[in-house]
Amino acid sequence: MSEKKKLFIKTWGCQMNVYDSERMAESLGHEGYEPTEKVEDADMILLNTCHIREKAAEKIYSELGRFKGLKADNPDLKIGVAGCVAQAEGGEIIRRQPMVDLVVGPQTYHRLPKMMETVKQGKRALDTDFPEEDKFEHLKLRPKAKRAPAAFLTVQEGCDKFCAFCVVPYTRGAEVSRPVERIIREANELVERGVREITLLGQNVNAYHGQGPKGTMGLAGLIAELDKVDGLERIRYTTSHPNDMEDALIEAHGTCAKLMPYLHLPVQSGSDKILKRMNRNHTAESYLRVIERFREARPDILLSGDFIVGFPEETDQDFEDTMALVREVHYGQAYSFCYSSRPGTPAAERALVDPQVAKERLHRLQELLWEQQRQTQTDMIGRTVSVMFEKPGRIEGQMIGKSGYLHAVHAAAEGVQVGDIRDVKIIATESNSLTGEIL
Repeated sequence: MSEKKKLFIKTWGCQMNVYDSERMAESLGHEGYEPTEKVEDADMILLNTCHIREKAAEKIYSELGRFKGLKADNPDLKIGVAGCVAQAEGGEIIRRQPMVDLVVGPQTYHRLPKMMETVKQGKRALDTDFPEEDKFEHLKLRPKAKRAPAAFLTVQEGCDKFCAFCVVPYTRGAEVSRPVERIIREANELVERGVREITLLGQNVNAYHGQGPKGTMGLAGLIAELDKVDGLERIRYTTSHPNDMEDALIEAHGTCAKLMPYLHLPVQSGSDKILKRMNRNHTAESYLRVIERFREARPDILLSGDFIVGFPEETDQDFEDTMALVREVHYGQAYSFCYSSRPGTPAAERALVDPQVAKERLHRLQELLWEQQRQTQTDMIGRTVSVMFEKPGRIEGQMIGKSGYLHAVHAAAEGVQVGDIRDVKIIATESNSLTGEIL
């Protein structure tokens, strides 16, 4: 056999990009590539990009500039750009960085092997289409090698919401849901490889409406089918939109034992005026009612959210409305950012809030969110929780895992193996983790 070629992948952004990187690595694995963590050893470098953060494209061009020396030392080195920046920039990437061999969008990475054939002929390859075919069906079966006990599984892609600040509808396309049978098949393949927890992914995962054996099925129905998979012990999903929360999904949190007591539900702002300017199409009150219904179904559910501070036209009162909503919900964890414009989105043309004012508001919000997170973790002390252990800790004999609430938990765990699920009594809290004793 010929010597294996080395593939280095760097991934930015969401869990869906992590999943996409796994599938691209598997696809190229069939073409003779094996992963490496050292970029200097690579025969191919693949950057899987995200367009959510500020100046994302410029950061990718800067990253590519660092590879000029590697390309000079190894003219056979192949360099590719994938993901949402690839979709947005297209051929401009090759024009600005001629050393790039291929550019592939997030909906066409199943065509990578064919694109590599083009590259081998000394040509550049570019594919940023939105094809009608299901890219997942064109990917080869996942290898049967043992893998980590927690895995991502994409069930829905794209977004039809067109929030004023977001590029996803332009880079990922319209909402599309995978058929139930194909998802169940992939879930079984993952379980055969040692996976015990699956997180279902989608830009708006609760907008899932896939074709099932008896017609279209929502996310709650899909979870019910996954509940039947032997060996699958835990189910999660992310990220959701408040407008797509169906009664059946809320009820599932109270009836499906495999569905973890955790919900990430972005709200972005507590001001109805700002929500309208964001084109979110929900209000603070409607969001709070959804939260209330989840807590009725599963009183111990841990809530997470996303917030944008300093959105154009946000006043002091608008920000105070956000603070009031946070106090009412009480988040176990959350993500918050200052607004930064994205070219091509409606909000990009609007006047910005003074950056210093936005930073001060963000600081206040993060202090409140951090206080709520600390309190949530402190309240866990003395409780017994189920923990799935995923890797050894820094201390000999220690293992680290995640509770059903997505808290990182470490414990002295002699005899415990990766993938084991044990009852653990929480005895202490640290800044971003919990300490426990295995019962």
